[in-house]
Amino acid sequence: MVNNSKEKYHHLFTGPSVEVLSIISLLDELKIKPVIKDQGESARLAGFGNTTPLIQEIYLHEDEIEKGKNIIKEFF
Repeated sequence: MVNNSKEKYHHLFTGPSVEVLSIISLLDELKIKPVIKDQGESARLAGFGNTTPLIQEIYLHEDEIEKGKNIIKEFF
């Protein structure tokens, strides 16, 4: 059995960590649990320095992506 879980998550938003935190809060109200990707933090932990400070990405499961898009429309 092949695990294709990566394909089931879709990019929702990329932006400053302050905006990401606000969006996460709105998603949490709808019981939606996002996956947050922070390349700057990953690089720092690996010892490569911070390449993209304060920029994060939000990914949602394919079953929740439409709800997430609606939140983004309302937020901006």
